[in-house]
Amino acid sequence: MKRFIAAVILAVALCALPNGASAQFRYGPVAGPNLSNLKFKQDLVTVDQTVGATAGIQGELMFPGIGFGIDLGLLYNQLGAKVNLGERKVWSSLGYGNERVWLHYIQIPLHLRFKYTRLNGLEEKIAPLIFGGPDFTILAAHGGCDAFDYAGGELGVTAGGGVELWRDWQVTVSYTWGMTYALKTKLLDDFSARNRCWTVRVAYFF
Repeated sequence: MKRFIAAVILAVALCALPNGASAQFRYGPVAGPNLSNLKFKQDLVTVDQTVGATAGIQGELMFPGIGFGIDLGLLYNQLGAKVNLGERKVWSSLGYGNERVWLHYIQIPLHLRFKYTRLNGLEEKIAPLIFGGPDFTILAAHGGCDAFDYAGGELGVTAGGGVELWRDWQVTVSYTWGMTYALKTKLLDDFSARNRCWTVRVAYFF
């Protein structure tokens, strides 16, 4: 995890150096719902999506004239799923059934973004944008089921898009693929899962 934090700091520094005088940085609160799931390596049991939430502070560093920049932030992200362990005797014999699993993360996104602002003045009201890149997460807490061992953090990759409204508001939709395992069962070897998540966020920039 120390390497993750060092990578974030280094990437921000590298992006800021070439055009430090002209780069425009701003930040503000962001929040929204998500729809998350757990993708297991094997389809042994039924897994259903669950609704969670995310909130925190988002920053944006843009370089005028080229439309490119980065976004970063510090967010709370609640993920999870419903895992029907009762479908297998190895767990049903221990009293497990349709278990709701909650994963509470501290998330540090670091995304490259492109915002199209050459719209002959229309960009003052609406401007489309796309973004993508890694997310570094630290598990803050978990709950719902003690049949699993939980990883201390996760690396994910996010891709998404949205619109900027009146220069201050941004509404985005994104999808995140977990690249490392988030949890694994205690009783079966090699039965682990990664997070998958759709997220809608609304941000206001000062």
